[in-house]
Amino acid sequence: MYKSIIRPILFKFDPEEVHHFTFSMLKNFGFLTKLFLPKPIEDKRLEREVFGLKFKNPVGLAAGFDKNAVLFNELGDLGFGFVEIGTVTPKAQAGNPKKRLFRLIEDGGIINRMGFNNDGLEAAIEKLKGNKGKIIIGGNIGKNTNTTPENYTQDYLDCFEGLHPHVDYFVLNVSCPNVGSHAKLEDVEYLRELITEVKKINQSKSVQKPILLKIAPDLNNNQLDEIVELIAETKIDGVIVSNTSVNREGLKTSPEVLKQIGNGGLSGKPIRERSTKMIKYLSDKSNRAFPIIGVGGIHSAKDAIEKLDAGASLVQLYTGFIYEGPELINEINKELLKRASRLPR
Repeated sequence: MYKSIIRPILFKFDPEEVHHFTFSMLKNFGFLTKLFLPKPIEDKRLEREVFGLKFKNPVGLAAGFDKNAVLFNELGDLGFGFVEIGTVTPKAQAGNPKKRLFRLIEDGGIINRMGFNNDGLEAAIEKLKGNKGKIIIGGNIGKNTNTTPENYTQDYLDCFEGLHPHVDYFVLNVSCPNVGSHAKLEDVEYLRELITEVKKINQSKSVQKPILLKIAPDLNNNQLDEIVELIAETKIDGVIVSNTSVNREGLKTSPEVLKQIGNGGLSGKPIRERSTKMIKYLSDKSNRAFPIIGVGGIHSAKDAIEKLDAGASLVQLYTGFIYEGPELINEINKELLKRASRLPR
């Protein structure tokens, strides 16, 4: 129903306007999803225990969709095993000028240059107080655009401290191409400093929360080797592979259209293969020493299984959720149950 009726209508309108419309519908008329969508699959065989947390299933929603922690309860009702809010920054910010979100329909992709638009830390905390406890929530945190380099770490620390009582795990977003001084955020020396400072706060708490690093799909193998060493040294809890890409190679969308769109991060089908290769490389190189959340180009159950087989412990949807609809969650979980039934008892 979504792909045959709803999506063709939604795709006639501006992507960002559709995003706000979808939010309004889910928030105010979420009960309708129970009438028009299949019941979410719940089965003990889908449960996964990863970095000390028990997920009811391994299919999550990536950061960027519910930036302000508005819809996590409703998204849980759709069947997600976990929802990652954010990216949250200490202060509210409008993000980059519109138009800043573009569909590449021929490629099954999206380009965005949103620029960490969000309502800020305090607003997210207020929304999270409405958590009904039925879904695991991750907190994806970043820096404000106008923050000076010497204060980057403090932005992350402020978000970590504020969100700590309200989320189940954290993601340090250091790989978004749509924020200023992007290069420093991926410098290994700086990452070592950032992780060390965040871990100090975490260790001061009576309950420590898992901390993950989100990396870009454009890193080469030497850079991935550095990530493996960094995780081994800092003992961070895991990594998310991957964020959006600045690479435009191999796209069906014409160069003229891409030039009109301009800069931004590419997500969806065009980065599927690259993100999966990175998952396998990190998993093999580290001998599966840390959990990986696989994200990037998951538009089918086959795509999700591919990432899990490559070494991911969990997967996340974003662009695939927009293109394929909520039914994709059940499709993936059904395939996982089929595989579970074929395993020797």
